[in-house]
Amino acid sequence: MKIRRLDLDDSISIAHENNGLPPLETDITHTRSFLKPLLHTFGILLVLLAVAAGIAFATHDQALIVEGLTSNLFWLALAVGLGAQIIDGALGMAYGITATTFLLGIGIPPAAASASVHLAEVFTTGFSGLSHWRMGNINKPLFLRLVIPGMIGGVVGAYVVTQFDGNTLKPWISAYLLGMGLYILSKAFRHIKVRHEPPKHIAPLALTGGFVDSVGGGGWGPVVTTSLVGTGQDPRTTIGSVNAAEFFLSIAGASAFAVLGGFGHWPVIAGLVVGGLFAAPFAAWLCRHLPTKSLLIVVGILISGLSAVNLLKSFI
Repeated sequence: MKIRRLDLDDSISIAHENNGLPPLETDITHTRSFLKPLLHTFGILLVLLAVAAGIAFATHDQALIVEGLTSNLFWLALAVGLGAQIIDGALGMAYGITATTFLLGIGIPPAAASASVHLAEVFTTGFSGLSHWRMGNINKPLFLRLVIPGMIGGVVGAYVVTQFDGNTLKPWISAYLLGMGLYILSKAFRHIKVRHEPPKHIAPLALTGGFVDSVGGGGWGPVVTTSLVGTGQDPRTTIGSVNAAEFFLSIAGASAFAVLGGFGHWPVIAGLVVGGLFAAPFAAWLCRHLPTKSLLIVVGILISGLSAVNLLKSFI
């Protein structure tokens, strides 16, 4: 669930802006008024899932599909996808780093974890980019300055992560995720000084964001979105442009992973996609009952703690 209809006037969105975070969706801030459309959306999603399952059963080995969908790996990935999308919905970011942290924790190799997350994100970012385009949320010059460097960084990152043994790379990825967790945690204790000068160094920022997103399985939002929003840029067009560029980044990353390493953990991908479809009402409840600062602290500690455990496991 990525940002589609931004609520810039809600008190929680204002608190987000003060912490340099993206504002929330209207679907999240006005849950009751959107309950009927939400249920309608879930109905459509269930139909699409049924159609996809029917096509899969008709064109592939049914026994293999049943084995994958009933495996512990699928259900663990479903729980990871649900939890990561709840956090993403409540904070407006951090899907990739949350999902990758948990996937590494259940034993998925770094390259496979990042590849699974990027393929799952193709679906969510595609709908997000289309929605932003239809609602006029995209700043075309900013989008163009983000998309090419971001794609290049994503492809280079995919190449790097697939060229090393998973056991060798896991400590470095865990250390990166630990740093990102601490970065999120730090946002709970500092106020962003808003500046209004035009954004600078967009290409290096996008290149870095795309690279760390592929290598670490996430980071495009925390690196790019929060950097731009934190400098006082218009949240609506900034988030729309960054999310639209993320769709192309996800395609580039997923394609690079497919060419360089393939997708050998399809139950993980299926679980991430299915779990993420049903996160909206949980995210709405969470952001309404937990202040932004508290949520930042919980998510920061969660990601940092799990990453620290993964890092320690790498040396045992």
